[in-house]
Amino acid sequence: MNRSNFYAVILAGGKGERFWPLSTSRVPKQFLSLVGEKPLLAQAIDRLEGLIAPDNVFVLTNADLIGPARESAPGLPAENIVGEPVGRDTAAAIALGAALVKKRDPNAAFAVLTADHVMGDLDVYRQTLADACSLALEEDVLITIGIRPSEPSTAYGYIEAGEEFRKSSAGTRFLKAERFVEKPDAATAAEYVSSGKFAWNSGMFIWSVKAIEKALRIHRLPLYQMMQNLAPAIGTGAFKDALADAFGALEKISIDYAVMEKADNVLMAEGSFAWDDVGSWPALENHFPKDDRGNTVIGQMESVGAENSIVFSRGRLTALVGVENLIVVQAEGATLICARDKAQDIKQLVQKLRDSGKYGPLL
Repeated sequence: MNRSNFYAVILAGGKGERFWPLSTSRVPKQFLSLVGEKPLLAQAIDRLEGLIAPDNVFVLTNADLIGPARESAPGLPAENIVGEPVGRDTAAAIALGAALVKKRDPNAAFAVLTADHVMGDLDVYRQTLADACSLALEEDVLITIGIRPSEPSTAYGYIEAGEEFRKSSAGTRFLKAERFVEKPDAATAAEYVSSGKFAWNSGMFIWSVKAIEKALRIHRLPLYQMMQNLAPAIGTGAFKDALADAFGALEKISIDYAVMEKADNVLMAEGSFAWDDVGSWPALENHFPKDDRGNTVIGQMESVGAENSIVFSRGRLTALVGVENLIVVQAEGATLICARDKAQDIKQLVQKLRDSGKYGPLL
């Protein structure tokens, strides 16, 4: 198979606030080695080895995170790491990625991936991407990857799948995507999983340059126009200013709302590989062993009677006595102690600290 026209756009923006105090606006979670020995961004790039050449991989991040991104991705050409002047959510980032890929190869297919996911079964993952890219070059389709649910999770959005569109020779199934649904409550999630018709929405996409450009022209004209306006400046000294002008006028909207929920040519590739979006501290339980009291420990921890807690304490000792169901994180300059069932509220805490104006260096 000729894969020279396979590309990837890895989204590496975001602040990773639910992993505070380790993740900060200066070095967010995608540049940290939370799981494994390499930063999550580096792992996302390594997973593409043998499928997509490094020259064909773009990383989109915040303009002020170019430095950490380059440190985490030393194998990529420096010009392939692009900083967005302001955050405008995934639709704008994907339109920018499409413009960059089109400049290199207007006949390309590209995958949109996320820098902070953790994967297993990598041969299956790469085969799924390869089959999706091949299909995207053959058909005018927008492909999203739906993950086969292992439980009725309320942490993810879901995709309802319809009839089979095609099955690749390697066994990857492509189904028509009937609808996207928001994160459900527990009862609804259980109904979704038991029906066998729903998959977790992974936030990964594959399409040709032509297909996504057409979709943006139909469903989100300002983003299509941005692609056209940016094209002459890509690769020139005028690009940075042109990008700032283009992004400043855009609304903040996700690709799901902007395109995927409106288009009638959406397919879902069944993802049968292990996948975790590592959204908050409790996700680490999936990747590290527990001790005999149910504690997940990354680093140094000693305890008497502590149970079912998550401790991140690299380079220093954390000691617990008689507590349970906590998240305890030691980071430079800050310590977090949180009830494990309140992990989603860490983002709210970070906003409170930011509003106080007193903790800038820690945020």
